[in-house]
Amino acid sequence: MSLEIIDRRAFAALGLCLPLMAVRARADERFGTFLESLWPLAQRQSVSRATFDDALAGLTPDQGLLDRGARQSEFERTIKAYLDGALSSQRISGGVAARARWTSELSKIEQAEGVPAEIMLALWGVESEYGRADMGGRDVIRSLATLAFARHDAGIADEVVAALVMLQKGYATRERLKGSWAGAMGQPQFLPSAYLKYAIAFNKAGPPDIWTSAPDTLASIARFMHAQGWRRGTIWGCEVLVPQDFGWRTLVGGFADFKSIGFRRADGAPLPTQGEATLFLPAGAGGPAFLLSENYWILKQYNNSDSYALSVALLGDRIAGRAPILAKWPKELRLLEPADRIRLQTLLRERGFYDGGIDGRFGPSSRDAIHRYQVNAGLQPADGFASARVLEALKAGR
Repeated sequence: MSLEIIDRRAFAALGLCLPLMAVRARADERFGTFLESLWPLAQRQSVSRATFDDALAGLTPDQGLLDRGARQSEFERTIKAYLDGALSSQRISGGVAARARWTSELSKIEQAEGVPAEIMLALWGVESEYGRADMGGRDVIRSLATLAFARHDAGIADEVVAALVMLQKGYATRERLKGSWAGAMGQPQFLPSAYLKYAIAFNKAGPPDIWTSAPDTLASIARFMHAQGWRRGTIWGCEVLVPQDFGWRTLVGGFADFKSIGFRRADGAPLPTQGEATLFLPAGAGGPAFLLSENYWILKQYNNSDSYALSVALLGDRIAGRAPILAKWPKELRLLEPADRIRLQTLLRERGFYDGGIDGRFGPSSRDAIHRYQVNAGLQPADGFASARVLEALKAGR
């Protein structure tokens, strides 16, 4: 809700009319007070008062952000619809071309960080079309300050301070600190704190340039993934064929366990023999099936969305020359409406199958809860998929 609406409602309750300019003046005053409250945090990070004042003096909240909803496309479309956009022929060919262009640099980075070239390239492609996309023109400090103020979020406030540290250390000019509405910057779309922790200058000269340097961007992406725990030599996962006699009692186990009961890779390559795996059916048992390794969950550290992580993984496969998804997606594949998703999570919680947040977003904890309920209620196949059938069974008290 915008500050203007809040003030207007407050004054309406008193039977008063507040001119728009006065409303905005009061909003700006509160915002200024909030900005000043960041000074002790900035001072502890060795930001000078001069840098602090130069960056924040006279700053006003971004009304466009205050009015903006918090919906993300990763959670508002089916995975199939998201993949259709993410795995375009142009993006695949762009990744192949980038791999040829930066072969030497990619090889050195992969050797140092253990992250495959195709994963670096896929993240680069999804985030900024290999540096060609509009990476956002909003003032990062203003955006982050507005969000921290509106949401009372200390974590976002820390990002404002991190941007000030970048200015203090000379890593970027204020003019360069432009990005998305959420404060993400440059070709890898890093927040300021991520820049400070993970950005690398490939040639070791000067501060990392994630705005115009492809080698710096790729090295920084790889360093981020390495720091999150990417396991060298381990695949992210693979498409598999589910055996007809699979009992659906569990969706987790070792790759070797899945192999022993008849799971096979869809492309005919051998399954790994080491490591833990999770069976993921993004469209339910009637669509493609994947066994996910621990590296898949590392991909989600970049963006905590299955649509995002799977798109990066599959784009990487295509850049590396591997086959596209072989299974057919169901023709009628729709997300439950937001109210129904929330209702499903609520009913699962009431029945003791779910203890996560009620937000209408279905990640691993929601899928595990649905699977437990399906097994308990005798609903087959127990695929962990949030379907209308599961919701209706819950409503009926099964």
